[in-house]
Amino acid sequence: MASRLTRFALTLAVAVLAARAGHAATETPTPAVGTPAPAFTLQDQSGKSVSLADQKGKWVVLYFYPKDFTPGCTTQACGFRDDIFAFRKANAVILGVSVDEVTSKKDFAEKYSLPFQVLSDAKTEVTKSYGALVDYPQFKIYNVARRDTFIIDPQGKIAKYYRAVNPDGHSKLVLADLAALQGK
Repeated sequence: MASRLTRFALTLAVAVLAARAGHAATETPTPAVGTPAPAFTLQDQSGKSVSLADQKGKWVVLYFYPKDFTPGCTTQACGFRDDIFAFRKANAVILGVSVDEVTSKKDFAEKYSLPFQVLSDAKTEVTKSYGALVDYPQFKIYNVARRDTFIIDPQGKIAKYYRAVNPDGHSKLVLADLAALQGK
């Protein structure tokens, strides 16, 4: 009995600490740095199909975010927006992904004048293939993207991975790491 009670208490303590730290109770594996980035085709804010294959020969900053119009997601998107010329100079394309519908993407991109494509993964398949699909059952939140970012090199391999990022200043961090990866 004491052993079962101890295991239960330990499990409960881990769940509480994970919730406080913002960790998900369930999640999918993330592809490793150096491996090919999972292929995808998704619709952007205008309904246009966008695929990873279309970006061959360019650096891609693929960032996943939980929800359009939320404070952290808006901060992150506006950071990338404000640094767009630096990313273009680095031959990098920015693609944002969440599980929101295309109509939400359209409104989000228009409201914040986003000069890059935000993609709808309403079926959650791409988010899951990148290991960014999470559930927070303790908060009754299911199938949402964790705030993860991938830098994908011009050959289509994952060059850098950021897990559960802080949206403040994230764009500048990505730009610095992109320059390092490019040897600049």
